[in-house]
Amino acid sequence: MHSFRYRNGQLHCEDVDLGRVAEQFGTPLYVYSAGTILDHYQRLDAALAPLDHLICYAVKANSNRAILKFLAGEGAGFDIVSGGELYRVLTAGGDAARCTFAGVGKSREEIEYALEKGVYSFNVESEAELEYIARIAGAKNLRAPIALRANPDVDPHTHDYISTGSHENKFGIALDRIAAVYERTAKMRNIDIVGVQMHIGSQITEAAPFAEAIKKVVPIVRDLKSKYGIKFFNHLRAARRNGGIRERTRARACRSSNMSMQSCRRCAN
Repeated sequence: MHSFRYRNGQLHCEDVDLGRVAEQFGTPLYVYSAGTILDHYQRLDAALAPLDHLICYAVKANSNRAILKFLAGEGAGFDIVSGGELYRVLTAGGDAARCTFAGVGKSREEIEYALEKGVYSFNVESEAELEYIARIAGAKNLRAPIALRANPDVDPHTHDYISTGSHENKFGIALDRIAAVYERTAKMRNIDIVGVQMHIGSQITEAAPFAEAIKKVVPIVRDLKSKYGIKFFNHLRAARRNGGIRERTRARACRSSNMSMQSCRRCAN
């Protein structure tokens, strides 16, 4: 549902006539509905209420600081992929401790900045990146919280260019390697293991690929929880459709396999 409607031939956002807004401010003009954003957030939050969860908004979907400030005020966390996105979240009133730092190209400066600000977790894409983060954290005499990205090798039934969960993709660590990498990670002095991360692609319009991926990864998550006390399993991405796939939201946490979003804290129990 959204709050954009035609009334007597005039497009409105909530109760505001957008024709008059365009006359006042000119075009092109971007208008966002706080009511729509809040409705979607609250409905998702209510759906996940039985679980220990954290909904993290993907900042790259729309980094407008008014939107970030609005969501921060509602208690949302944030999924970031750069130091610039972290900076925007913080200037909008967000909390670094409720941010997960994903992305394959984190620079030294970005990692140092995220460590200094105290992000909740770095989503680690590879063994090489793990070692890189460990060295940077060691140089600063800090401990970096991490979640290794598991590649479950499933077909997400999306476009090849945005598929990220197959063995043919460069993303993540293969399931037959993940346990050994966690064992090695546990011995690193400047690393804290806090979770497991998985992302199989974008613009996925059916639940079956998620269910297949979760079925393959959950036994590993349970084993890792018993060994290392991991706090979360970040496993899905959802997109709402309003004439297209647009509003991307992530929910993170660790103990369930709720299929609505990327969250849970029950699947490891």
